[in-house]
Amino acid sequence: MSGLDEILNIISEQQKESEEKILSAARLKAEQIQADAETKASKAYEDYLVRAKAQHERDYENSCSSVDAEIKRRLLTRRVELIDKAVEKTLSKLRALPDDEYFALLIKMLTKHIRAEEGTLYLGRKDLDRLPGTFESEVKKAAEKAGGALSLSKAPADIEDGFILEYGLISENCSFEAVLDAEKEGIRDTAARHLFG
Repeated sequence: MSGLDEILNIISEQQKESEEKILSAARLKAEQIQADAETKASKAYEDYLVRAKAQHERDYENSCSSVDAEIKRRLLTRRVELIDKAVEKTLSKLRALPDDEYFALLIKMLTKHIRAEEGTLYLGRKDLDRLPGTFESEVKKAAEKAGGALSLSKAPADIEDGFILEYGLISENCSFEAVLDAEKEGIRDTAARHLFG
């Protein structure tokens, strides 16, 4: 029996050594797996932080750009409104000029549009009713100076102010509103320079 006990003891010792080697190898492998996992997790976390920071910066820049664009759009809208109000005020002031200044302005405008042809000048009903006595002769002088001839129509034009010039089939609307509409962009640019620098 002692031989059998000895063999069993040897087998038991070998088994313990074998178990110890297996457990030691398993612990070592588990430590390697854990270390690899921690390294990968740390790398993944750092990569995530870099991507998240980059995304945050892009989102921030996009938000700033969006807000900046909205501010510029609102400022532009407000400026256009202010300029349009200034144009409307100007139109009201032109319409409210005293008769002598008003008709002097019409003559000045007429000299810029007159042609070296025969034509007809039309005024609105309100202007025909308050026409100064010298206006018609001033119109004729201006037309002659330009090498043409203009007659003042007694029929009213469908305009509130200003005049309509007619040369044959060509008709030019020189009412204040039409002139301002035609020159609106230039007027807006000039007004913007004066109002906003």
